Amino acid sequence: MSEAHQIDGHHGHDAHGHHEPTFLEKYIFPLDHKYIGMQYMLTGMVMALFGGFFAYSFRMQLAFPGISVPGFGIVSPTEYNALVTNHGSVMIFWVAMPVLIAAFGNFLIPLMIGADDMVFPKLNRLSYQVFLLSCIVLGISWIVPGGGFGGAWTSYPPLSANGDYSMTPLGSSLWLTAVALEFAAFLIGGINFITTAMNSRAPGMKAKDVPMTVWMICIASIMFMASVGPLIAGAIMLLFDQQLGTGFFDWKRGSDPVLWQHLFWFFGHPEVYVVLLPATGFVAEIITVFARKKLFGYQTILYTAIGTGALSFFVWAHHQFVAGIDPRMANIFTITTVLISIPIAEMMFLYIATLYGGSIRFQTPMLWALGFIFEFLIGGVTGIFLGASGADIYFHDTYFVVAHFHYTFFPIAFIGTFAAATYWFPKMFGRMMNETLGRIHFWGTIIPVNFIFIPLFITGAAGQHRRIYNYNHFPDVSTPDLQTLNIVATVSLVILLCFQTVFLFNFFWSMWRGPKAPANPWKANTLEWQAPSPPPHGNFPPDNMPVVYRGPYEYSVPGREDDYWPQNQPN
Repeated sequence: MSEAHQIDGHHGHDAHGHHEPTFLEKYIFPLDHKYIGMQYMLTGMVMALFGGFFAYSFRMQLAFPGISVPGFGIVSPTEYNALVTNHGSVMIFWVAMPVLIAAFGNFLIPLMIGADDMVFPKLNRLSYQVFLLSCIVLGISWIVPGGGFGGAWTSYPPLSANGDYSMTPLGSSLWLTAVALEFAAFLIGGINFITTAMNSRAPGMKAKDVPMTVWMICIASIMFMASVGPLIAGAIMLLFDQQLGTGFFDWKRGSDPVLWQHLFWFFGHPEVYVVLLPATGFVAEIITVFARKKLFGYQTILYTAIGTGALSFFVWAHHQFVAGIDPRMANIFTITTVLISIPIAEMMFLYIATLYGGSIRFQTPMLWALGFIFEFLIGGVTGIFLGASGADIYFHDTYFVVAHFHYTFFPIAFIGTFAAATYWFPKMFGRMMNETLGRIHFWGTIIPVNFIFIPLFITGAAGQHRRIYNYNHFPDVSTPDLQTLNIVATVSLVILLCFQTVFLFNFFWSMWRGPKAPANPWKANTLEWQAPSPPPHGNFPPDNMPVVYRGPYEYSVPGREDDYWPQNQPN
């Protein structure tokens, strides 16, 4: 592609007009990708507060059954089901996806590829507006008669298909509508991410010069598009069952409720990697900068990510080892489940190899990146037990599964987010976060999270099943030792939630009062650090758009005085 044509691919700085945008145009109905990204981020942070409060409420019920939970009150069985269901739903669909993919994808992709904006700015704005509508619909579902949906975030029929079973007839349909709207928003956004990365790269930026974060978000977007179709179809059928009396998942009328499990997990397991890959992209950027080392095995990591994405479509039925599937198929899915751990483990070890021999600086973003690798490896190792069909028959639906899932998802959704937020904060707001507060928040998060979920491995192995409202009703699994572990996990959760106030204070205080940040405080190579901090409308001067001469990870190159070599610096 010629340089002139490539610059035209940025669809022109003038396309957005020269006038200074009004408050409404800039903050409420923006077209600028950076402000849309920040809208996603702030909305995701608000939703995280709800998700955290839900977790606090039902964990208090488990640790201290029957007490009046401070800030909530007495937790009834129906409310307990709704709290568990909406905690999982919020954290996956309304926190992890909007923050990891939409917020950072919107903010970073144009900057990292040297573009002035997304290819479709109005479509980008529509994506956030549909997502915001889904948040509103979900919030309404919590306050309608009967309360929020209580049929678990996986929404298995017949519990979800009949309001008499879940006891939340309105809440279940509103929940399902909110999920459908959220999926529509991310389909719209994914189109923008992929098209922009394909067509608006700076002159000279070949595929091997694209930063890993951009690759990972685009691969995740493709995976989402390829996997979500069957679930959208299933959601429509389930909504018809709820409201129109159809019987798509009613065994009494010749249908099969297990069909929903296939439709859900065909999407649900790739979904884990949809949110994992962006987080691994963030970690790749951070460890290279703070180790002053070239990323070890760039192409191998990229091929690994693509292979992981493809293989993720062939593992879904390991969630159904106890659902009556053919044992011969269970054997196949055991093999594919064990196989998918290999490329992810390889990626983590390539990251560790990047650190080897580096000049490591343990600043807050690097602490989060290292914490991600450590915590995620625990999740990966414990997943091997659940991938084996024989072991899964025992562990299925116990707190062992909960602990494993959170050891994979907490590093993705929160540690990955904190790593990215602390790393790109200077670029977003032009100010530096407080390093001391950042370290306090890091240790105040990493230590409690292990005291939350390690005890749950033990309670799960001892037979405590998930989604039980009060273990006192089951004397065999409510021994004093097990209850002590539940109390340890709950107290640790409260401590973890308290330390999140440190992050919120540091984030918003630094946004206005933090020391001014230089354009490139970390001495990084990628193009976003060559723009002013914060980047202006259009990102780069229209008459001086960046040109790329090398890859994104050329650190400590022999013969150079500086230990970094920005992508746009001529040879």
